[in-house]
Amino acid sequence: MEEVAARYGPRLRAELAELKAASEGASEARRPVELDQQSVGRLSRMDALQGQAMAQAVDARRAARLRALEAALARLDKDEFGWCETCGEHIGVKRLDLDPTLVRCVVCAR
Repeated sequence: MEEVAARYGPRLRAELAELKAASEGASEARRPVELDQQSVGRLSRMDALQGQAMAQAVDARRAARLRALEAALARLDKDEFGWCETCGEHIGVKRLDLDPTLVRCVVCAR
């Protein structure tokens, strides 16, 4: 278990910290768009709305990844990391190297 924790723990924690920092830095882009016609033209408002929608979509993907990373760290702490949640077999090391948040082996993921 210590080998698995040493291999994946730092990677999971580093990505988690990076995503949290990115989320805090992107809060400005998710702000509501001002609809004042005197200060902003129609096309500028449309661009701002599109930028806001893209920032919200990125934030939703980031939040899903944060949940996956936190769940993987919880599994690591409980000695449940690396086991398929469907069949109970080991998840291959190559598969976990690609994405350590995966919860199913290659057979069950199909």
